[in-house]
Amino acid sequence: MESAYAIEVQGLHKSYGDFEAVKGIDLQVKVGEIFALLGPNGAGKTTTIEILEGFLTPNSGHVRVLGYDPIKHERNYKERIGIVLQETEVEEFLSVEESIRLVRSYYQDPLPLDDILAATGLTDQRRVRPRKLSGGQKRRLDVAMGLAGNPDLLFLDEPTTGFDPHARRDAWDMLRNLRELGKTVLLTSHYMDEVEHVADRAAVMIDGKIISEGTPQELAHESEPTISFSADTNLSLPAELDSHATRDGSHCELSPPNLVETLHVLTGWAIENNVQLEDLSITRRSLDDAFVQLTRSADEESED
Repeated sequence: MESAYAIEVQGLHKSYGDFEAVKGIDLQVKVGEIFALLGPNGAGKTTTIEILEGFLTPNSGHVRVLGYDPIKHERNYKERIGIVLQETEVEEFLSVEESIRLVRSYYQDPLPLDDILAATGLTDQRRVRPRKLSGGQKRRLDVAMGLAGNPDLLFLDEPTTGFDPHARRDAWDMLRNLRELGKTVLLTSHYMDEVEHVADRAAVMIDGKIISEGTPQELAHESEPTISFSADTNLSLPAELDSHATRDGSHCELSPPNLVETLHVLTGWAIENNVQLEDLSITRRSLDDAFVQLTRSADEESED
């Protein structure tokens, strides 16, 4: 009976000498989802992914990818995964179509050429040589090469690094196409807006540990909400609010640990002192805000 998970990791540890890069992480990636592994440089993401790909041997822990132990390097396993690195070298004298056909020839059951071109948005460039492709189109070709063998799982490293905004949005459409093909995608990215747009779930990894996991919306809600308003610059806020306040002239923002209690204190103070709270609003921060906050909190804990 096939597992509902493409990736199952329990208690994964990996050290390089005295340095422990991965400190006992647990991770599950569902079949057919786009999962983002996030974290600052040095967090242990690359080590974790290279273990999943079969390039590194863990010191301890249980690892299963598509039901296989990656370190055994079984042919069936290798044929069921695709790997797209940040940079891929392709033969400059071959067209897009010829490059993909070449890689397809290495596999017993490759994905149909037209399906690859359609999924990666390269149908109109099928006879173009790589040197004439834009940066975004070259990255699409990288993904096309990773898809050539019809993998069930695609490892995708920083898919839109260096892209302009238009090219990035085109790449997001391509990633959604992969989901429609039924592919499971494990990606890394430093662009939180990208993760919000394409990922079904994400995990934040810091200092070798996974410190938070969930949908991008769930992770974003882990950050504190912001209350903003405008009021007379000469007014002094209650002490319990002032410690959470940032003021810029008449504009004030509060980042409270408890939203309901803070609103109660703020509105009570305003009514009691006949203060008009102009443009009062409550906003949740973005995934980018949440990521920064999680990273900062982890750094503070490590210093303690």
